[in-house]
Amino acid sequence: MISLKKVSYFLVMMAVLFTTACAGATPQATSAPSEAGDEPASESSTGIDLATLGIDCFQYADEYAKGPNGEEATPTSEVTISDDDVAAVREGGYTAALLWAGAGEWYNGLTDGARAEFDRLGIEIVAISEAAFDPAKQATDVETAMALNPDIILTLVVDPVSGERAFQPAVDAGVTLVLADNGVNNYRAGEQYVGIVTGDHYGMGRGAADLMAEALGNEGEIGFIYHDADYFVTNNRDRAFACYLQEKYPNIKIVAAGGFTEEPKTEEVASTMLVQHPEIDGFYVAWDVAAEGVIAALRAAGRSDVKVVTEDLGANNDLDMAMDGNMYGKTIDLPYDIGVTMARMAALDLLDRPAPPFVVVDLMKVKKDNLEEAWQKALNLELPEDIKNALGQ
Repeated sequence: MISLKKVSYFLVMMAVLFTTACAGATPQATSAPSEAGDEPASESSTGIDLATLGIDCFQYADEYAKGPNGEEATPTSEVTISDDDVAAVREGGYTAALLWAGAGEWYNGLTDGARAEFDRLGIEIVAISEAAFDPAKQATDVETAMALNPDIILTLVVDPVSGERAFQPAVDAGVTLVLADNGVNNYRAGEQYVGIVTGDHYGMGRGAADLMAEALGNEGEIGFIYHDADYFVTNNRDRAFACYLQEKYPNIKIVAAGGFTEEPKTEEVASTMLVQHPEIDGFYVAWDVAAEGVIAALRAAGRSDVKVVTEDLGANNDLDMAMDGNMYGKTIDLPYDIGVTMARMAALDLLDRPAPPFVVVDLMKVKKDNLEEAWQKALNLELPEDIKNALGQ
């Protein structure tokens, strides 16, 4: 009898050949890094050699990631503000701008957390923007916000290199700058900005490895789809996943690895991996929206047997999870708490109170059975109705 996997492989191969003939060669996503000219990654009995992907697992052995300038991590529980300080801030008549890198449920969680704390502190939000991960757009967002003379800017910087110039007008004007996730080249906490608030990157990567092992029964072959950019958060999560998987779950092999910089490209990356490696049982993808393309590729290939693990909540993939689709699980940080803590750190700075340079929030492992709790804890939101319906609520 012909197996489902072989039939799926044949159908996907025919589709790829047809697409290639009509539209030119498909972008290649193989066992190698995605930059042109890189040598193919070597494979062994344990799968791809992570060193060929530029991953040195010794760097990811600590409990927590350090900040971009080597700062030790501080838990959010240590960032507090007294009632007297709240009263003092309320008398200041301060304003704030929220300049995010992107949009979606995660960013909405940041905004809602910051808004709740700013309301408590009597701080008015005068601008909210998202840059669609475009450094030029974010530079324009900074210029637009600065015309409103905010006392505070909370931001997630799109690009640490171009961000140095983009945010310099705010630094020069003495604006209180608090960062989410990423640092900025040549900026230092306590100098150009107050501090960074972010998730437990290593813990999230390791948690994703645990979920993958659970999904595959501790044995199988996977595709590793990572963020192919110099990006502090995603680099830490992706590499911690790969290293922990290799260390703790040696019977799960990374047989194909490919990077992406644009979210829509992941569908092509995954489709090509499925053709080259029809034995794939699972995919790790760097974050939720990028994983939507992988889910689409699996549906097109008829591969309901392949499980996907990623990071962050998102309504589309969470609905797939609720319906027992390809999405098996996620690790998440708590963006609502990140937003609250960023606002609190800004207030401390306005009062000349010390704030830690690098702060981390807790994480959660999310599967179908705790989706409702995850949305409430991470986003301070009820589950969308379609997800509730899929869960039979």
